[in-house]
Amino acid sequence: MLDVSSSSIKFQQDEPMHEIPTLQCSEWTYTMRRNMQEIIPGLFLGPFSSAQRHCLKTLRDHGISHIICVRQDVEAQHIKPQINDLSITYLTLNIADTATENIIRFFPTVKQFIDEAFQRNGKVLVHGNNGISRSATLVLAYIMEKYGLSCKEAIECVKRRRGCIHPNEGFLAQLTEYEPIYKARQTLEKGETSTDNRRQKRKSEQLCESADYDLIQPPPSPISDNNNYVNCQPSTDFSNHLYKLWMIERS
Repeated sequence: MLDVSSSSIKFQQDEPMHEIPTLQCSEWTYTMRRNMQEIIPGLFLGPFSSAQRHCLKTLRDHGISHIICVRQDVEAQHIKPQINDLSITYLTLNIADTATENIIRFFPTVKQFIDEAFQRNGKVLVHGNNGISRSATLVLAYIMEKYGLSCKEAIECVKRRRGCIHPNEGFLAQLTEYEPIYKARQTLEKGETSTDNRRQKRKSEQLCESADYDLIQPPPSPISDNNNYVNCQPSTDFSNHLYKLWMIERS
């Protein structure tokens, strides 16, 4: 059982200290990889085995109301929404665990899904097959943006809770490049006009325009049933645009 304390973990690099809530938990052991862990209050990361039908009571005990299921096409026969219960809302994403996969395009969709769950006082479980690479990358991107962390800081934080995470090298590169993108967007939203941020703000403005369109419009082929199941893919235009922005940052 994880308990939220009033203290906080603090990081410091070239920017002011960032604070995220501390979760008191047992020291990490390798056997814990088979279970989900609470990374920040309300956001859990784990393997597919933690989201199967027989886990419903455990999920309810932890207050899980939303699940992000990450798989690729070849896994779709066995990694898929398992719980047919009105209390659970699913978001299913098709993502390959390869260094060339464009995972950065999913970050805004995942952030919106988690934020909306929190606004409804819900809790979210993010899982892939093993809860190590793809799902971990999505959680890392979320807490980076939520708490203003670098990729390195976010990994340090998540590994304290789930020590087995290991995003592939392509995902790590995209997480690193995502930092200036999300910070530029936040700068734009705050209305800051410093000369140093103009170039990144222009990129952020383009990103926000694409993101707003993608998040307001329905997914291309939504699937909805009594299980509150949503099969959501970012629009092609938005995905390509975000990937181009990432490539610009690399140049």
